[in-house]
Amino acid sequence: MIRYMKGHLMKAEEGRIVVLAGGIGYEILLPEIVWQAFQQRKQSEDTVEFYISFHQTAQQPKPLLIGFTSEIELEFFELLIQVKDIGPVMASRALTLPVPVIARAIEDRDIENIIRLKGIGKRKADMIVSELNGKVGKYALMRETERGVVRRTDDLSKQVVDVLVKQLGHNKAEASKMVADVLKRKPDAATPEELFEEVYRGTKK
Repeated sequence: MIRYMKGHLMKAEEGRIVVLAGGIGYEILLPEIVWQAFQQRKQSEDTVEFYISFHQTAQQPKPLLIGFTSEIELEFFELLIQVKDIGPVMASRALTLPVPVIARAIEDRDIENIIRLKGIGKRKADMIVSELNGKVGKYALMRETERGVVRRTDDLSKQVVDVLVKQLGHNKAEASKMVADVLKRKPDAATPEELFEEVYRGTKK
């Protein structure tokens, strides 16, 4: 299974790119939020890299590769496609808002914001909230740059500890120690998402 790809950019058109890796040209579908980020960071070099969600089934025999700029973004997508009747193509098209905005709406049961997603009506929005509420808190802590503004909160340690306890199953003492250890190594962590990313890296080692 393909989970990551780095190679030469051969072609880019609205929402799709072709990457040459190992002598093979791979077509990769980019959700709108990824495509926008890709467009903004285009540089002179032609090497690109993406985390990949790979899909091939009896109903969809042609391999489908969907690309993301970060592993945590990929994880959120793969939670979303677990919701009944939301397959990879629909989920990809639906990602028209930043992941932290969507995750926050799910945690807040904010149906009005969820139906802003392309192709998601009220019934599907209700299903998303029903199946994912309480499971996506950590994604709401990711850096959000909607309209160029990064939202900051005061008690970032408490927010990250709450996510570690309520969403990831750590006990409070363990979670508090994990956060404290990161703050010793990185005392300049200024946002919940930055602090969580450091804790998250530590848990994956």
